[in-house]
Amino acid sequence: MERKRSTALVTGASRGIGREFARLLAANGHGLVLVGRDAAALDEFARQLSREYGTTIRCEAIDLSVPGAPQQLWSRLESASIEVDTLVNNAGSGLYGNVQDQDPTALERMLQLNVIALAALTRLALPGMISRRRGHILNVGSLVGYQPGGPRMAAYYGSKAFVESFSRGLAAELEGSGVTVTALSPGPTESAFEATSGAARSIIYRYLPKADPIRVARAGINGMNRGKASVIPGVLTKLLVFAGRLSPRSIGVAVNRILLKEAAH
Repeated sequence: MERKRSTALVTGASRGIGREFARLLAANGHGLVLVGRDAAALDEFARQLSREYGTTIRCEAIDLSVPGAPQQLWSRLESASIEVDTLVNNAGSGLYGNVQDQDPTALERMLQLNVIALAALTRLALPGMISRRRGHILNVGSLVGYQPGGPRMAAYYGSKAFVESFSRGLAAELEGSGVTVTALSPGPTESAFEATSGAARSIIYRYLPKADPIRVARAGINGMNRGKASVIPGVLTKLLVFAGRLSPRSIGVAVNRILLKEAAH
């Protein structure tokens, strides 16, 4: 029997790195499930990809920062008999400012998206992947996941540390199963992140060079296809990860306190 075409689910697919993941996967012959909040943007992008690559695309407009949304999304896919062989947990958000000054609802929704939705979708995808003895999970973390802490972005840094730790542990659990887990840890990348999180006014996000999302996505997909557990794209990002892991934690936090200050106007 001919094996069904692999289907890849990409969260946060309507812009930034997510769009580039989807484009690369479509070019490689995958069917796609595009997930995001903006239904119109998803539909427009899906039409474009369908014209260019002739691939089967399903759009799912849903807000994964809402509790229960991952289960709701998965129920829709199961009802449509869609088997997800590649899961790209790309959706995420940030929040800048001291924790006591942050909106409690915004803080909760960020953690719901960055941590709970990522883990829940992974959990929902695993039984099918394991039973078929094939599958890839690509979790988008961040350079900051290797840092000891980030004053003014404490919860965001913590959420990305979760992604790194979760991905490493899960990759070890799944050895020999035919399912791989890859953590992609980019540095600052050209996207709307700085503006939406409020971090655009900080020193590090204002002055540190930003990576091309196409190159970041390509590094992630290539690493995932090779079964790598960790992908850190770019020489500067690798250096910053190295510095974050080797420096004493108190020094790392002190440096990040300076880098995350508001830049002078």
